Amino acid sequence: MAVLDLRQRTGWLLLSVVVGHIILISAQVNTRNGVPILESVVFGTFSEVQRAATSAVSGVQEGWQNYFALQEIRRANEHLLEENSQLRLRLQQERALAAQSRTLQELLDLKNRVQFDTTAGMIVQSTVIGGGAAPEFRTVTIDKGSQEGLKADMAVLAPAGVVGRVILPSPRASKIQLLIDVNAGAGAVIERSRAQGIVVGDGRDRLRMDFVPSSADIKAGDVVVTSGIEGIYPKGFVIGQIESVKRGAGEYSDVVVRPAVDFSALEVVLVVLTPPEAIDTATTEQEAASQ
Repeated sequence: MAVLDLRQRTGWLLLSVVVGHIILISAQVNTRNGVPILESVVFGTFSEVQRAATSAVSGVQEGWQNYFALQEIRRANEHLLEENSQLRLRLQQERALAAQSRTLQELLDLKNRVQFDTTAGMIVQSTVIGGGAAPEFRTVTIDKGSQEGLKADMAVLAPAGVVGRVILPSPRASKIQLLIDVNAGAGAVIERSRAQGIVVGDGRDRLRMDFVPSSADIKAGDVVVTSGIEGIYPKGFVIGQIESVKRGAGEYSDVVVRPAVDFSALEVVLVVLTPPEAIDTATTEQEAASQ
């Protein structure tokens, strides 16, 4: 072991001497440019180290700057998303207000038209506050009742047309039977040909016109309005349009009417406080006075 250790020390000593000689020779021998080889090698080595260090530092600085830039972009993006959400919410609110304004304007137009044709103070505006609990009965609840003068069998209208009638008034609310209820009905007349019949609900979203004379002139697209023969609905208000007509053996077997009112989107309605008879009398008096 001692001999091996001595040989190792001798080898390292010899290597050190050789390296020293090479360094001394390099320090004395010049390159073609007149620069000592040792200086050129040392400079090249340290320049590579500096290059690597500079690249590493630049990479770290660039990464750090990119990180902060990404954070800033992320914050700006979050701000823009929040602003966009607020703008979209505000747009929905504006649309809702516009739709509400249109509905109120239509109701006002309807109210003015009714008052122009009849007597002032005969209708009351009401808001729908609930739907029917049983799907087989098509009803809604409004926020006006007997305290405002509502009674059973008073007609309920919307800007688009006939809604139904009051069936159960309470002091502060009333239940309305929609015209599409299976137990609902109204006297009807074809606006174009003046053919008469009775419209009844199908319990879903359509009406059926029964008791139409076989000689009546009816076709799809005809407008159906109230005739007032049942004593509930004022004459001349829109019920809907003829959607399809079936005829068998000379008789009308199935006349389907599409309601003018979208019963799934009712919000505000008008309740007619004056019976049709009183309305007709007031209309006659107004026409006589104008003459």
